[in-house]
Amino acid sequence: MYVTDGRAVSAPAEDGDAVVRELRDRAEILDALYRFALGQDLKDEALFASAFAADAELDFRPAAAKWGGHPPVMAGRDTIVTTILASFTGRVDTTHQVTNPRITINGDSDGGGSARLTALVEAQHLLTADHDIFALLKNPYDVELVRDGERWVIRQMRIDNAWYTGDPATIFGT
Repeated sequence: MYVTDGRAVSAPAEDGDAVVRELRDRAEILDALYRFALGQDLKDEALFASAFAADAELDFRPAAAKWGGHPPVMAGRDTIVTTILASFTGRVDTTHQVTNPRITINGDSDGGGSARLTALVEAQHLLTADHDIFALLKNPYDVELVRDGERWVIRQMRIDNAWYTGDPATIFGT
């Protein structure tokens, strides 16, 4: 499930072009998760949507189960964007910090293939009307991505929870 490879770059060091392609892919793969995080924080629909494939799925159930929540799996870029931004805009202020990314790339580095990204994301959620009501979450992410032209987009995202403090049920509902 999580990326646990023993090294970062798989391209042979003597093949400079392959190394550059792989490093570019890795930057673009990580950028998809950054677009996801910052798009939420800024409530920027276009930026947030740019993180996802049209047929994306987002599964927040493993994280929500930690506090008794039962959200559905969100399917489709438009559903994900609409659901998340509608539930936060004007009601919840967020900040996301992405750390510890690990990436593995499968398939053709020249136009096809898929990738897997593992990261830890610390997500602070504060009720806009009362910042004393909050939920601070430390979540391991398991993300599958596909190439979309020169960039990578999220096809599946599974969010688990390592720990939390505050009141997630008030922020997310149950």
